[in-house]
Amino acid sequence: MRELVRYHMVFTGRVQGVGFRYKANYIADEYRLTGYVKNEYDGSVTAEVQGTEQEIYMFIKALANDKYIDIYDLKKNKIPVEINERSFITQY
Repeated sequence: MRELVRYHMVFTGRVQGVGFRYKANYIADEYRLTGYVKNEYDGSVTAEVQGTEQEIYMFIKALANDKYIDIYDLKKNKIPVEINERSFITQY
């Protein structure tokens, strides 16, 4: 059984206008993650991501390795799991 965790994340750097949200959705689907991703007015991107520790690690690594995305900083805080959540979406 998968031991789920959930993180609230704030990505800063070259993270808007480079396909970050599209890529985040694609990777989340690949790793069966749930949650959301959202552009913020200050130029950052926030996300809540739920899955196993390893899946979330791979999610972050895949975003960091994208040639168009340049993450300068990532703030990550563990938050309570959303038990009934079933998908990963882009919030507007």
